[in-house]
Amino acid sequence: MKTLLAKEVRRFMRVPGQTVLSPLISTTLYFIVFGVSISGRVQTVEGLPYLHFIVPGLVFLGIANNAFLNSSSSLFITKIQGTVVDLLVAPLGPGELMAGFIGGAMVRGLVVGLLTWAVATFFTGFSLEHAGVAAYFLILSSYVFSVLGMLAAVWAEKFEQINFFPTFVMLPLTFLGGVFYSVRELPAPWNTVSLFNPMVYMVEGLRYGMLGRSIYSPLGAGSILFAVAVAATALTYAVLRSGYKMKA
Repeated sequence: MKTLLAKEVRRFMRVPGQTVLSPLISTTLYFIVFGVSISGRVQTVEGLPYLHFIVPGLVFLGIANNAFLNSSSSLFITKIQGTVVDLLVAPLGPGELMAGFIGGAMVRGLVVGLLTWAVATFFTGFSLEHAGVAAYFLILSSYVFSVLGMLAAVWAEKFEQINFFPTFVMLPLTFLGGVFYSVRELPAPWNTVSLFNPMVYMVEGLRYGMLGRSIYSPLGAGSILFAVAVAATALTYAVLRSGYKMKA
């Protein structure tokens, strides 16, 4: 398990320009386009300066996208190359497989998320109101999307299917998740639909931890995130244990 975890970390560290630098450039562009341009027209959102308001959402995006991509691409590549057999015959149970792949993906997601936060300080200054709450949402968000990445890799049989979840699930939920605006400003029925979007609670929980403001209770948001984590873990463990699309 430790060997698998170390391999997963080394895998993305070999190409830092693609795995780390590229997301940071995208984040800087988000700040320039959404922050600097729009903040001249939208002064405050939920009592916060607009540039400060979008920071937790951008940190969350960095974590979610990179954690998902790392675990999904890594496991899927072992499937199409046939090297997944090496993992299946090794003395690794479903829990140990999950720990190795998910651990590596979480490291990548958290590295990108924290570096995104560091970039944000150049635009907004540093702010951390509730360190424990922020750590909880940072770590558990990276965990959830790492698990979902594994689940997508097990299900997928083609490269196009790996992109299905980010394109048709994560992207719409992101833009309805209150990253660049308050979900309370959405017109009906989208303001009601947003209540069923778990990303809203992840972003708002992180916003409370970083900025001390949230439209939802951090306790309620944290409970929803924990429930999603438990459900995703149970499903992924069951799928790996059954050998679904993993064994010939």
